[in-house]
Amino acid sequence: MSTSDLALILFSSRLQASDHPSAEQVRMAIDARLCDCGEDRSVCAALVAQEAGDHPDTYAARMRWALSTVSQVYAAAA
Repeated sequence: MSTSDLALILFSSRLQASDHPSAEQVRMAIDARLCDCGEDRSVCAALVAQEAGDHPDTYAARMRWALSTVSQVYAAAA
């Protein structure tokens, strides 16, 4: 999966930047959320779109956090 795909899944998870999650917590949140979405990334993408529409004021900051976090976590794993 691409960084963008992983970030969409993380964005739609319950994990928050304020939790200061560990790499393991991020991976577990992504795996759990993808499982909750029936392994269908498009379901997660739809949830992100819904959040963007419902909370446009916080969307950009959360997506930046998700992209940055995924980049750090999965770069460290490589």
